[in-house]
Amino acid sequence: MRAEPPPAADQPEVPTPGWRTPRKAARPPRRARLTVDAIVDVALEIVDTEGLDALSMRRVAQKLDTGAASLYAHVANKEDLIELVLDRVSGEMSFPEPDPEHWGDQMQEGMRQIRDIYARHRDLAKANFGRIPTTPHSLEAMEGMLAVLKAGGLPDKVIAWSADLIALYATSAAYEMGLRELREEQNPGWTERYYGQIGAFFAALPKERFPVSVSMLDALTQGDDNDRFDFGLDVIMLGMQAYAERMRANGEA
Repeated sequence: MRAEPPPAADQPEVPTPGWRTPRKAARPPRRARLTVDAIVDVALEIVDTEGLDALSMRRVAQKLDTGAASLYAHVANKEDLIELVLDRVSGEMSFPEPDPEHWGDQMQEGMRQIRDIYARHRDLAKANFGRIPTTPHSLEAMEGMLAVLKAGGLPDKVIAWSADLIALYATSAAYEMGLRELREEQNPGWTERYYGQIGAFFAALPKERFPVSVSMLDALTQGDDNDRFDFGLDVIMLGMQAYAERMRANGEA
């Protein structure tokens, strides 16, 4: 089983979650290059070029010119490897020093950053669904997000529950974007053909059976990824603030 990378000298260690078996110190590797970082480098390269489904312990071992068994001195299993990859990607995220005057803009920029970072790694975002941050970099990203929301003066309940919503929204958008980019690389021109076919399909729907859908054809097909994502950001931000105001009005905050 892999050893948890040591924290920076000035940072306390992150405790081991109760459901996870404490990791033992790694045995000395046979090859100097066979380290946790090297394994994660290769795993992320596979995901970036071929998608998450292509990732396996055997595939990583082949790229490192070693046997799959050698990896287990550093990584417990594929699930452990995916967790390491996700933590590496979480390390690409950063939130600014919270500014109460501009917390809304900071939050929206942070959400765009989460979406764009995950989208750069193809369909890796789907591995993040259902996970609660427990690794060092993911905890740091969560801390940055919560700090910005806290600067907005929102009640703790709104902050905590909105953090779930924000992460789910940004991750879902990233998954769709990354998946489309992966398909486009595998089949150039796929995106334009697909959306062209979708537009033609909806335009051909029988009006008597789908009158509302047909009447809304222009609105249904307007806007690109950024337009629609920013619309969602505005809805979430307005919703958080409206919910907070209702709590205050009801004496709940």
